[in-house]
Amino acid sequence: MLHTLVIGSLAASLMGLPVLADPVPTTNPPAERITIEIVTVNGSGCRLGTAAVATAPDNTAFTVTYSDYLAQAGAGTAPTDFRKNCQLVLKVNVPGGFTYAIGQADYRGFAHLERGASGMQRASYYIQGTSPTAAESHSFAGPVSDSWQTTDVTDVASLVYAPCGEVRLFNINTELRVSRGTSDPKTTSFMMMDSTDGGVSTTYHFNWMRCE
Repeated sequence: MLHTLVIGSLAASLMGLPVLADPVPTTNPPAERITIEIVTVNGSGCRLGTAAVATAPDNTAFTVTYSDYLAQAGAGTAPTDFRKNCQLVLKVNVPGGFTYAIGQADYRGFAHLERGASGMQRASYYIQGTSPTAAESHSFAGPVSDSWQTTDVTDVASLVYAPCGEVRLFNINTELRVSRGTSDPKTTSFMMMDSTDGGVSTTYHFNWMRCE
């Protein structure tokens, strides 16, 4: 199933660096390897130690992998299990002379929804000090038992770049919800955005600019 997605915060600054003006678009990512650090993790869908970040070798994207991100409703579930969320704050270490925006975000998972049950996935992200992207919700209706994916592609004119010469944190907010609805109360429905083998992950694609 493919859906189209129109897609808290800490202060940090790098003292002594000038703010460079007029970034210039480029299709080539920096040659020097970027690194990403998890600054804070908060939420029922990403307890400490259950979220990991990895960058692509060619600096075109980074992935977030969860190992315990599951919302469920129905038989054998707790009242709070129907909603899970995650708030990640990341420090993106970018080589000098470059800045970035996120041009596309892909969210993946698996859903098992009984007839009469429904699910919802929501996501937004923003660079510290800029306006957040709109948090868009995408619904799923049972019966379904299959992988799901939502994809956000931001129009080039709408891309929001981190300011040149500054360190700004990157904030990600995601949420999963499941409603039992009219499904058989003896059954269980769930949506997950986790992976035990790294095969399911969310991917954020970079757009790069040179700072001159």
